[in-house]
Amino acid sequence: MSKQILEDLKELSQIVGVSSREERVVEAIKQKVESLADETRIDNLGNLIVTLNGTKKNGPVLMLDAHTDEIGLMVRHISPEGFIYFAKIGGFVDLIFPSQTVIFIPEDKALPPVYGVIGIKPPHLMSLEARKEVLSADNLAVDVGAFSEEEVRKLGIDVGTTGTLVGEFKELVGDRVLGKAFDDRTGCVVLIETLRRLSKNRPEGTVIFSFSSAEEVGGRGATTAAYSIEPDIAIALENTTAADTPDVAEQDCPCKLNCGPAITVADRSIIVNSKILDKLKELANKNNIPWQYKKPIYGGTDAGRIHIVRAGIPAGVVSVPCRYIHSPISILSLKDITRTCDLIEAFSKHFQELL
Repeated sequence: MSKQILEDLKELSQIVGVSSREERVVEAIKQKVESLADETRIDNLGNLIVTLNGTKKNGPVLMLDAHTDEIGLMVRHISPEGFIYFAKIGGFVDLIFPSQTVIFIPEDKALPPVYGVIGIKPPHLMSLEARKEVLSADNLAVDVGAFSEEEVRKLGIDVGTTGTLVGEFKELVGDRVLGKAFDDRTGCVVLIETLRRLSKNRPEGTVIFSFSSAEEVGGRGATTAAYSIEPDIAIALENTTAADTPDVAEQDCPCKLNCGPAITVADRSIIVNSKILDKLKELANKNNIPWQYKKPIYGGTDAGRIHIVRAGIPAGVVSVPCRYIHSPISILSLKDITRTCDLIEAFSKHFQELL
């Protein structure tokens, strides 16, 4: 396990970067990769596009994608008393919100983050029936300790300001860690580590790394990035649902922690190209990389948008398993990240065999 992978994950996951407000994440990644690549650019939608030329002139192009955004909150109203009402950006479920700590990031980078709590009525003031209800996010408000709308605005918070739920990064037993935004800062870490490796031993084909924006609201960044890159093949690197937990039956478990990268056959956005699927499995087995299927057909990824760009782009999905995604805190195994890097490195060196 690379110490650098741990450090990258800790740094990137703690940055707040809600969909279409990922600039701080992109800047941190850019600083890590620009000395390794032949070209880096940021496009109109905030995608960071990083090119590593292959050894073959005018060779085939592989697009590796990971999204930089995380699910979060956007301010939709500030009351005269200083309470902040919010809209959900991405797939939070309402039952997790009450009593959570929130962090807002002012647009003005000179201002510090603003913390608050999603208030909940004390149980002393609730009926027995009310205690069992799931509260709608539409009726919840964030309390930042302000007494007026003016006081809130002086903190740099306005309608449109984004933030998310606080989740501190911690190392657990063995190689496991917990933290926020592993979906998909994990994929970003895989791309960074893969670039580090390939820059030392370049593949035949050109590899273009797309750190894409706004996946959690429909894969918007990856769509335009794929149109611009026009690759021959693409792989989306994701963070997916590990459900090896007491509340999920075996037949409903998409994948498990510490069992290697999860290779998608199909989800709600794509049925993976069979040649790519077979090549990923072949390379994993050949290189003794533990792997697993992502089994039930849940969710969607950037690959679902990429594969229908232009005349069509053969695409696949490889994911790092993670427990409790789309919640304030998640758990994953660093070994699964390392094994995913091993598989993507191997695929980057052999993808041209599919063309």
